[in-house]
Amino acid sequence: MERIKIAIVDDHKLVSKAIENMISSNPKFKVVLNCCNGDDFLSQLEQAKVLPDVVLMDVNMPKKNGIETTAEVTQKYPDIKVIVLTMEDNETTIINMLKAGAKGYLLKDMSPDILFDAINIVYEKGIFYTDIVTQSLLKIKAEVKANYEITDSLKDRELDFIKMACSELTYKEIAEKMCVSPRTIDGYRDSVFAKLNVKTRVGIVLFAIKHELCKN
Repeated sequence: MERIKIAIVDDHKLVSKAIENMISSNPKFKVVLNCCNGDDFLSQLEQAKVLPDVVLMDVNMPKKNGIETTAEVTQKYPDIKVIVLTMEDNETTIINMLKAGAKGYLLKDMSPDILFDAINIVYEKGIFYTDIVTQSLLKIKAEVKANYEITDSLKDRELDFIKMACSELTYKEIAEKMCVSPRTIDGYRDSVFAKLNVKTRVGIVLFAIKHELCKN
């Protein structure tokens, strides 16, 4: 049976070597790359004759961190599956890694059996979610739903107003562009403030940038 090819990306040499030794003790796996950061990994991928099936990716690394590296690997090498292996258990990091394309998220204090199971499951089925990942995924879904409900509640003229609010135009100039009175613009502004739960034009702009509403 062909062994699953593993890459390790971790800037702590002792840790990465220990992980390599642990992985190599299992006859199902073969470590083909061991890299010290994201830049090193991406560079070695370009020159590699044999690509890994699964990558064990740390998060905090110099030059290029795990989030940036995972996003680039997911885009350039979609067949390579990334499992995060880190000490970082904060929700923001988990969510950012999942959004970047990670298929699993493990803490470094897990047992070898859990790591082996995760590699096998990600290789065969594509994803491996622990309880902490499941909770983060639920939060992502809730945020997506909430954001969809907000944008869906905006009327066409309010969306036009938001796009113009992202420009350097004054409210008076926006009124002229939209062929309405300044009082009507005040109404659009107050309605948008309420729907987006913001209090300033800057808040509108930040929301628009996040949801790509500034684009024509």
